[in-house]
Amino acid sequence: MTWKAPDVTRTPGSLVADEREMLAGYLAWFRSSLLHKCAGLTGEQLAEQTVPPSNLTLLGLIRHMAKVERVWFRERFAGQEFDPMYDLEKGKDADFEDLDPARAAEDYARLVEECRLADEIVAGASLDDTFVHGGEEYSLRLIHLHMISEYARHTGHADLVRERVDGVTGG
Repeated sequence: MTWKAPDVTRTPGSLVADEREMLAGYLAWFRSSLLHKCAGLTGEQLAEQTVPPSNLTLLGLIRHMAKVERVWFRERFAGQEFDPMYDLEKGKDADFEDLDPARAAEDYARLVEECRLADEIVAGASLDDTFVHGGEEYSLRLIHLHMISEYARHTGHADLVRERVDGVTGG
C-alpha cells in the first residue's frame, strides 16, 4: 500500500487569549496548515517540483521546517547539540533538494516530532527567557514570532505548489 500524508485538522488559535496562548495557538495553526496542504498526497507527489526553476516542493518544505524547528527551539533555545539533520556535503539546500519520495513518511513524522519536542521544551519557559546566538540576545517571544512568519511564508508557497500538483486550492 502506498503511503499518503494523513488528513490534518487544523488547530484554531484563540482570538482573545493572553500573549502566550495566542502565540502558541497561531504557531500550532500554521504548523497544522502546512501539513493540511500535504494531506492525501503520496511521497512522489510531495517531491514533485512544480514551479520551475524553483526547487520548492511540499516534501522540501516539510524537511526544511523540521530543520528550522530543531534549530530554533532545541539547538538555539534549549542549547542541545545535534549532528546536522541533512548532509552538509549536499549543500545548504539539501533539505529542499536531496529528496527521496520513499522516505516521505519518515520526513513527515520527523516534522511532527520536532514540533512536539519544541512544544515540550517551551512548556515551562517564559516568553522573556533568552539565549545568545551569534553574539545577539534572542527571546522565546522572538522565536515564536519568527516561526509564525516562517510557517506563514512557506504555507503560502505550499498553496501554489499544491495547486500545481493536483489542482487543490484554498483551505
